[in-house]
Amino acid sequence: MRKHHYHSAFNRGLYSLALVLGIVLIGTFGIHFLENFSYIDSFYFTSMIATGQGPVGSLTPQTTAGKIFTSALAFVSVGALLASLGFLFGPFLGKLWRIGVLKLEEEIKSLHHEEKKHRDSQ
Repeated sequence: MRKHHYHSAFNRGLYSLALVLGIVLIGTFGIHFLENFSYIDSFYFTSMIATGQGPVGSLTPQTTAGKIFTSALAFVSVGALLASLGFLFGPFLGKLWRIGVLKLEEEIKSLHHEEKKHRDSQ
């Protein structure tokens, strides 16, 4: 079986990091140019939006373009962060799920076996 180029955790980590960095850069520069926030404030604002915490204090968009951009940024960034976490940890969680299913099947077989022994002894 041929391994896919996304198979290694290192590659998945790089793709996930690139996705998150891309969203943060787009958000930071977009807010900087649309709302005239400083780069630090724009980065902070984007970080708060991307992590689902929302805007903080006086850092709220005042222009219509800024509000629309922030709304789109919220949808895209939260989705991208969740997708990158799923992409990064998906194989591990899949293996964990598979182990859990196997253990559950073993437990069910054990219960059926005990039930059969109980019925046969009566």
